[in-house]
Amino acid sequence: MIDMENNFFSRTSLMLSSEDIKKLNSSRVLLFGLGGVGAASCEALARAGIGKIGICDGDVYEITNMNRQLYATKKSLGKAKTDVAYERIKDIRDIDVIKYTFSYNEETKDNINFKDYDFIIDAIDNVSSKLLIIERAREAGVKIISSMGTGNKLDPTKFEIDFIENTSIDPLAKIIRKKLKGKNIRKIPVVYSKEEPIKTSMRTPGSVSFVPPVSGFILASYVVRNLLDEE
Repeated sequence: MIDMENNFFSRTSLMLSSEDIKKLNSSRVLLFGLGGVGAASCEALARAGIGKIGICDGDVYEITNMNRQLYATKKSLGKAKTDVAYERIKDIRDIDVIKYTFSYNEETKDNINFKDYDFIIDAIDNVSSKLLIIERAREAGVKIISSMGTGNKLDPTKFEIDFIENTSIDPLAKIIRKKLKGKNIRKIPVVYSKEEPIKTSMRTPGSVSFVPPVSGFILASYVVRNLLDEE
């Protein structure tokens, strides 16, 4: 029996039933990417009550990450993102955390069994890897939601959730939309922004502290709400 008055979920229990919390505690979510978007999703999933989180990222934290990535600090520079996220989650809740310390691609795709999870969050920005994750999730019959571009944006209130075929304006969504159409894959929910990107003189997209995390929180919210809505 969950103690609704004195435990970790006392505030959550004001909105969710004990059965809802138990369901989240038994749910398994696989997260790709621990950057500006993914780290926020990771944090939100852990605090919302998800019982098992798989985290996949092959990068280490760098100084250029510190303006927007939740787990990028002076102490974490040079450390593997999965190691930092693992320790962070364990400091919040002692749950099952599976580390996949590699970039997901054709060479590593068989190192993760998607069927071990109930839901997948794609929070990476590599086009070929995003497409592969979406394809593999569809093949495995596992629900997925994908983040689109957050670079060169200043207004986090412009984020929306919709199927990829209904997106507009977002440059990354345009590429993914076209690629998925060619593969006859539809009805993939995504988080995208209708804000026109700010034009810069650099190929590397600009970023600020308050935009990518909002996308990550929206992704986590979608997953939690969908897990609770399942029959």
